[in-house]
Amino acid sequence: MTYQLLEAFRSVFEGRRYLHRVSTHGDAVAMRLYEDLRALDRSRRLTDRIDGGLAVLNTQNRRHGVKARRGDGSFGEIVPNVTPIGDEGFAVQRGPIATIEIGIEVKILAKAMIKQIDRVINDLHKQAQHFRSRGGTPITIAIVGINHANHYLSFEGEREFLTDGKKYKHPIQEALEAKRRLQSLAAASFDEFLILPFIATNEPAYAFKWVDENAVRMDYGAALARMSAQYERRF
Repeated sequence: MTYQLLEAFRSVFEGRRYLHRVSTHGDAVAMRLYEDLRALDRSRRLTDRIDGGLAVLNTQNRRHGVKARRGDGSFGEIVPNVTPIGDEGFAVQRGPIATIEIGIEVKILAKAMIKQIDRVINDLHKQAQHFRSRGGTPITIAIVGINHANHYLSFEGEREFLTDGKKYKHPIQEALEAKRRLQSLAAASFDEFLILPFIATNEPAYAFKWVDENAVRMDYGAALARMSAQYERRF
């Protein structure tokens, strides 16, 4: 089975320059979680609600296409008397939601991880609170990509910054500490907290690979199975 979320994550780096200030990267990855849950088809209740248009991806954008699907990462019961919007190539429809049943937040740590780790942890806590703000028992998910490259090229406008291992730490020098802090300070806020270790230098030809692709696929697949079981119990 091809996991759409993992392929979407790969496409953020592979064959293109990654710009860390582009806020839509996480949205483009997050929305694929629901496609993977539907394709896995481990929860009959989830499948029926998706196929019937009762549970949808949260967005009020009525344009069609991938960009129109980007919202806050939440999925839930559609507002009564609203017709869901379907897009070609997507099993999960979209529309405004009355309740949050599943919420996902995606973060990508490509470089300068320790410098930004407190902000990332704070953002994760706030997003988990947002998902629970409408009451109920939403399934909350965080997925954090951590770069393990031995050097990295970043861009700020026309300026380039290549890590040197001293003033600008290489990603591999910070990856383990970033993972430790995330697991100890942020993971407890979520039902599922998944770290995706990857390698990307952000240099032409913009290559990408997983640190251990089999482990990433196994961990993500297991998380999908657990989410499906939780959905069946909670909703």
